[in-house]
Amino acid sequence: MTASRLSAIHSPESTRSRIQQEAARLFVASGYHGVSMREVAEAVGVTKPALYHHYADKESLFLGLLDGTLLGLSRLLEHASAQAGIRAQLGTLVGEMVDSAPEQRVGLQLASELRHVSPERRAAFETEYRRVWMGGLTALFESAAARGELRADLPASALARAFLALTYPLVSGALPPEPQRTAQALLAVFLDGSTPR
Repeated sequence: MTASRLSAIHSPESTRSRIQQEAARLFVASGYHGVSMREVAEAVGVTKPALYHHYADKESLFLGLLDGTLLGLSRLLEHASAQAGIRAQLGTLVGEMVDSAPEQRVGLQLASELRHVSPERRAAFETEYRRVWMGGLTALFESAAARGELRADLPASALARAFLALTYPLVSGALPPEPQRTAQALLAVFLDGSTPR
């Protein structure tokens, strides 16, 4: 193995990535209180001081994982927003939600443990979540309504919540046998209704 490849394996970025992967696995399996920093360090193969070099404490590590989930949601919205028209935007969004369903499931499971962090840090994360994800979705629907692509008798925030409620099965529980087909069918129900045309 070359020196440059060896240093890349042991770079701070790769160590941080391994910490995040192992910590997410442990938190999902055992919950917030069921995981110690010692267990994370052992799973990654680093010392506790090395782990603390990357994260000040367990709460910082846990919230760092949730920040990564939020960054992923932001990227989904960015890709969707780059499309022309609400049908293409939402088609891209649900398609990428299905493609990233395992990561979305981890994010949902981690978020269910958010109640265990300090109230101030929990509130800060929830505010950022609402700004990035709910705010981003709402902006997508507001723009579509302004272009005349969506009905105007419902607020964009209500449409965003309805969209999430309808598509939630795509990222929770087991995926259906044909996930992309199911995603497009759910999107058609959202945009066109559930009665046959």
